[in-house]
Amino acid sequence: MATSTPTRDRIIEAAMSLFGDNGFRGTSVAQIEAAAGLTPGAGGLYHHFRSKEEVLTAGIDRHLDRLSALRDIRRLFTGLGDTRAELTMTARYALTELDNEAELLRILASESRARPALVQRAVTALVDTTHAEFAAWLHESRGCPPDRAAAIAAVGLGSLLSNRLLRGLLGTTDSPVDDDTFIATWVEMIYNLIAGQR
Repeated sequence: MATSTPTRDRIIEAAMSLFGDNGFRGTSVAQIEAAAGLTPGAGGLYHHFRSKEEVLTAGIDRHLDRLSALRDIRRLFTGLGDTRAELTMTARYALTELDNEAELLRILASESRARPALVQRAVTALVDTTHAEFAAWLHESRGCPPDRAAAIAAVGLGSLLSNRLLRGLLGTTDSPVDDDTFIATWVEMIYNLIAGQR
C-alpha cells in the first residue's frame, strides 16, 4: 500500500468527488489535477498513482477502511438493555452512514458494468458484512434462530438502504416520510419481527 501524503490525499478526495459527480469516464486526469491544486495536464497525478483507475481503487479503499473502523461504533450502543433503543441507534447510524457515503454509492452504481470486480468487493464490504453483523446481533443478543435473523437483517437493512438510494443516487430530496417517522416505523417493524419469533 502506498504511503499517504497530503498531495496524494488531495488527489483522492478530488477524484472521488469528480467521479461521484461526472462518473469515472466523464472525469479526466487534468480535471483531477486541477481540483487537487496541481497544474492540469502536467502529469502530477502520475507521481502518486500509475493510472486514473488506481486513484479510483484507492478512493474506494479509503471509504471502505473508514466504514470498517466506524462499524465498531455499534458495539458502543449495544447492551443498552432496551431493544427499541438499540434498534433506533442502529437505524440512525445506518442512515447517517448512507448519507455520508452517497458519493461512494453513486460511483459504485455508475461503475457496476465497467468494473464489476471492484464494485463486488465494495458491495461485499458495505452490504454483506453489515448484513452478517446485524444478523449475528439478532441471533446472539435477541435469540433469533440464524435463518430468521438473516431474513430480518435482509428486510431491515434493505429498507434502510432503499430509503437512501433515491436521495444518494439520483439526488432527490423529497421523501414520503420524515426521518423520525421512518425510523420509528422501522424500529416497530423490526421489533415485532424479533418478538414474533419467540
